[in-house]
Amino acid sequence: MTGASGAPIALSVLRALAAQHRRVALVVSSGAEAVIREECSVPAAEWDGLAAVRYPDTDLAAPVASGSRPTAGMVIVPCSGNTAAKVATGLSDTLITRAAQVHLKERRRLVVVPRETPLSTTLLRHLTTLSELGVSVVIAAPPYYTHPKSVEDMVDYVAGKVLDQLGVPHQLYRGWRSEAK
Repeated sequence: MTGASGAPIALSVLRALAAQHRRVALVVSSGAEAVIREECSVPAAEWDGLAAVRYPDTDLAAPVASGSRPTAGMVIVPCSGNTAAKVATGLSDTLITRAAQVHLKERRRLVVVPRETPLSTTLLRHLTTLSELGVSVVIAAPPYYTHPKSVEDMVDYVAGKVLDQLGVPHQLYRGWRSEAK
């Protein structure tokens, strides 16, 4: 998680992965810590309880920073414009950006969820670069054909789209003209 708005989306993804007993390594930047406090009433202990392990973003020696430690994929949710720029340009000065570089070089699944609006030309260029590198860019933009009844419905839709990119089955949203959730 990085310091963009969108902590509830990350929480929804974590809960869905935990419900399927998926092993998750959680890395939260200092900016994300501030966003969590602002956007969520969920205590840090609950976040940690959803992950198998949590590493500080400063720990560049954590196992997820090495290509010799296979993963099923990586999600940066929310992904700040700063983080998208660093990953797109090959910078790896934090554990999050280093792990992202490992996923790129090893050709593993990498999903970013930018939560900026409007999107600047610079950020669009970085997101284009990421897409060209094989990264799935999931914009936090829920559809309205699902007739969301709450903010949680919209959050779950975006979280479900993230899980779709990882190939993880879920029931967070109903697809186009499908039966109820």
